[in-house]
Amino acid sequence: MSPRTVVRTCVGCRSQADQQELMRVALEPGTTPPTVVWDPLRRRPGRGAWVHPGPECLQLALRRRAFHRAFRGQVDPDGLEAGTRASAARPTDEGGSEI
Repeated sequence: MSPRTVVRTCVGCRSQADQQELMRVALEPGTTPPTVVWDPLRRRPGRGAWVHPGPECLQLALRRRAFHRAFRGQVDPDGLEAGTRASAARPTDEGGSEI
């Protein structure tokens, strides 16, 4: 990691990584309790949480109730399990590089 790299902590394994290596999750407004959903464009408003793209970290975060702590309240993480990783993949521009 270079000095200008943005570092985030995975809520699953609690290790720090470059932001580009992690997936962002955010809250879907309008549901009670709020639903945690994938944020592939990283543009949803409000607090976000970060998790490694592998299933191990997601399962660890769900088991540890890490999303409740990250979002500072009761949340429904079922939106993460319902969504597929393919739909959560980061978009790329036409040149093949990440946005």
